[in-house]
Amino acid sequence: MDVLHFLFGVFGNAAALFLFLSPTFTFKRIIRSKSTEQFSGIPYVMTLLNCLLSAWYGLPFVSKDNLLVSTINGTGMVIETIYVLIFLIFATRKEKGRILGLLTLALAIFGTVAFVSFFALQGNTRKLFCGLAATIFSIIMYASPLSIIRLVIRTKSVEFMPFFLSLFVFLCGTCWFIYGLLGRDPFLAIPNGFGCGLGAIQLILYFIYRKNKGEEEPVKKPTSQSMEMSSAKPQQEKKIWANGSPDEQV
Repeated sequence: MDVLHFLFGVFGNAAALFLFLSPTFTFKRIIRSKSTEQFSGIPYVMTLLNCLLSAWYGLPFVSKDNLLVSTINGTGMVIETIYVLIFLIFATRKEKGRILGLLTLALAIFGTVAFVSFFALQGNTRKLFCGLAATIFSIIMYASPLSIIRLVIRTKSVEFMPFFLSLFVFLCGTCWFIYGLLGRDPFLAIPNGFGCGLGAIQLILYFIYRKNKGEEEPVKKPTSQSMEMSSAKPQQEKKIWANGSPDEQV
């Protein structure tokens, strides 16, 4: 059981790393054009918050046998911080102010959770408090692709839903869902079970509409707010993938 628990944690780390790295294409485009264009920085700030909370939850003094949760989310925290900094460099003054405000709020939320849990709580109460916080933001992240799912159903086209991104959402959610079950940890199993189901829906829709490229109905370019929370990978030079992290909690 311990070996399986460890193996699924390793697999989950690998799948989550692919999710964290998927927006690199977006940021290459931002750096090349020296503009954030219509991309939104909100998903990356929220993913950063989720990584902070999940990494904190995985620490030994909060929850036992979850160090692999801290390692991948610690890595994700570094990656998302780089994304946010790049976004701030090239964002407009108005957008920069909004993202800085959201970043301040996110850091304040994490600081409050960390401070209260470390100094005021102990044992299972500490784990419950940190686990609930991490679970809430993990579910928010996994729910972010719902807008693109609606777009796929409406247009009967997978033009804005890359196969491999959907695949790694499914694999990441599945690995950490099983990891949570084996470790009898509902704070890992519940949100990642939700992510597993959502990833499966995306894959099913992909195979249903994979031959369609938007011929049935002209596709309206999705807004920046509909981008997936963990990533916004463009499929063509002039089209923006709509997002989400996924992240996911992992």
